[in-house]
Amino acid sequence: MIGKRDSNGGKKAFWHFWDCGRCCAAPSEETRQQLLAAAFEEIHRFGFQSASISRILKHTGVTKGALYHYFPSKKALGYAVLDEMIRDRMRELWIEPLQQGNPLDVLVDTITTAGRQMTLEDIQLGCPLANLSQEMSAVDEGFRERLDAIYAEWRAGLAAALRRGQQAGQVRGDIDVEATAVMVVATLEGCLAAAKNAQSHKVLMQCGQALIHYLENLRARKEE
Repeated sequence: MIGKRDSNGGKKAFWHFWDCGRCCAAPSEETRQQLLAAAFEEIHRFGFQSASISRILKHTGVTKGALYHYFPSKKALGYAVLDEMIRDRMRELWIEPLQQGNPLDVLVDTITTAGRQMTLEDIQLGCPLANLSQEMSAVDEGFRERLDAIYAEWRAGLAAALRRGQQAGQVRGDIDVEATAVMVVATLEGCLAAAKNAQSHKVLMQCGQALIHYLENLRARKEE
């Protein structure tokens, strides 16, 4: 997903799913995935409560009856976007790369690459996970539980990678990996929120550089 280009050579949106590269060959599953992709973009741009089923149908060319065949309600569609789109994107970007190599190297590279690839529109739209957390956690328990599970998985994956780094002599042995994971995830989301409010790529890069400086200080010294 990261760094993919459109047919005109322009960079695609960082959060983009519309090309449906995840779709299966079966037409019914392709239709379902197209609906999910369109719903993700609609929710990301307008929020869940203001998301329009009519716009989703217009973008996909799918009938309302077909949509409700796959998703019995708007809320079920929103839950599926979280479970199948946003969770998978989080795993792809922040957990799977950490399963090999020096976790600090991987984190620094991921943060640097993401910052460079984000367009101003990406920044203005904000992190879809954080957006839904702010909008829906207080008003719907189903959303809150799903959001909490995604954040917990993200923190656990990061903590596990840092622990492996400690065992490999790459990460300082005196840090609390669980607490560090909480702080790093919170900082990443905070960087995006601050940049979204400022509508500034410069703010995003400044915050990212400060986080990278912190991560560099987690490297094990040679004598360890």
